[in-house]
Amino acid sequence: MKAILINEDKSLRWDNVPDPVCGPEDCIVKIAAAALNRADLMQREGDYPPPPGCPDWMGLEIAGTITEVGSEAAKKSAWKIGDKVCALLGGGGYAQYANVKYDMLMPVPGGCSMVEAAAIPEAASTAYLNLFIEGRIRPGDTLLMNAGASGLASIIIPMAKAFDVRVVTTVITDEQAESIRHLNADLIVNTRRQDIVDVLKRELEEGRGVDVAIDCLGGEIMGKCIHYLKHGARWIMIAALAGQFTQIDLKNIYVRNVRIIGSTLRSRTPQMKAEILASLVRDIWPKIESGLIRPTIYKVLPITEAEAAQAILYEGKHQGKVVMTVD
Repeated sequence: MKAILINEDKSLRWDNVPDPVCGPEDCIVKIAAAALNRADLMQREGDYPPPPGCPDWMGLEIAGTITEVGSEAAKKSAWKIGDKVCALLGGGGYAQYANVKYDMLMPVPGGCSMVEAAAIPEAASTAYLNLFIEGRIRPGDTLLMNAGASGLASIIIPMAKAFDVRVVTTVITDEQAESIRHLNADLIVNTRRQDIVDVLKRELEEGRGVDVAIDCLGGEIMGKCIHYLKHGARWIMIAALAGQFTQIDLKNIYVRNVRIIGSTLRSRTPQMKAEILASLVRDIWPKIESGLIRPTIYKVLPITEAEAAQAILYEGKHQGKVVMTVD
């Protein structure tokens, strides 16, 4: 089969690799679509190696069709050849086929295309992990979701809204603000026009303070914003695209019982990931099938144009997910 490999100069090529081997607990999936994530860029740059046992090539989420079922997978699950599935991977999604442990597979939600289904597993798992497990968010709480035009935000915002959470999100242009109106965030803050610190301070003073923040930006502004959260709030750091360093008033943290939580999905145990996926099918799939939650697809390209697809993420001007199709 073929997969996208990284050259020594960090360029990409579509080249031959060994076919995946179906282990006893695995299924082989013929990939129809693979979604892109910032973790793919980090892996390309050498900063985010795949977990042991995963292929060298990138790709964390796919959708496709089962072509082979291992002996133990057949005993422990209901998967069968021909099933349409989407999957969360440790790596290896930029390819024609993947071997996937049976409990990392989910059915394609009703009414979703393969492109839409490929855009769900990693983003929805990250959203569920940080909203409900780390964030312990509840109906009526307020969420601050930074980078509202990102692919992850396109899942987190409607997921939070589907559970009656108030959402504040940030963008950097009026165009981005318009592009995410359909996500139904309660407050969209253009940080080029408004000071997010002032906004959060006002929200707190008016009784609408933030209970949970999910932050992929970090940087100097994080330390300024964290002073204006509700008592007992959780600030969840999932990346630091705006910088790894900030200044924090530590007294404010312990007096207000604010918790700073570092969180990545990829570092979780396979057992925990399987539990999250089962929770998604139970709790989130009905809301996807009813239309309450839907991934926003920014652009679809063939996998042979992986360079161009990743360039969209490097530029950071997209609104929603970028997905590659595989023939």
